[in-house]
Amino acid sequence: MNSRSAAAALISETGRGTKAAILNAALAAFGEKGFNGASTRDVAAGAGTSLSNLYNYFPSKSHLLAELLQRANDELLNRTSAAVQAAGDDPADRMREAVKAYVGFVVDHQTAALVAISEIRYLHGEHRERIVRARDSTQAIFGEIIAEGVAQGRFTTPYPDGAARNIVSMCSAISTWYRAGGRLSRKALAEQHARYALALLETRD
Repeated sequence: MNSRSAAAALISETGRGTKAAILNAALAAFGEKGFNGASTRDVAAGAGTSLSNLYNYFPSKSHLLAELLQRANDELLNRTSAAVQAAGDDPADRMREAVKAYVGFVVDHQTAALVAISEIRYLHGEHRERIVRARDSTQAIFGEIIAEGVAQGRFTTPYPDGAARNIVSMCSAISTWYRAGGRLSRKALAEQHARYALALLETRD
């Protein structure tokens, strides 16, 4: 069986016991055991630090999860925005590059992408509201491209809002099944999903 893609560090580390090391250890623990199954003791051990030092940075597991998901959403938003800005004016080209950027993020940070869709249910109140706003900002990029394409007659889908949601869901779901070394290369995977998105939008040449 193919293994999952090698985990890339979501946050650059400068040493053991740092805030970055704690966040990366939390990501590994949540990815392996889930939010409920992982303890702060697991996270501290993974970061090579003490519980007291961990609590200096994060008062609770919820604070850890919220910070991780915010970092992941920020990275995804930055990648997607940059790809769209570099793609030119054609909505189809912009959508193609947005999807490729999203797929690239999921492949590079598969554990973070998986935790983002599976563990957000454990956040409540202000933490959850903040992450939902961040997630919606990324989906809004896709929605804006679709609106432009529909207005220009480039996309003919009668369901633009549903299309945006489904494209984002399709990309994020890659985290649940992708295996490094599998049949599809990173490039082929991105190209395939870009074509799926353009087909869903009923793109005209």
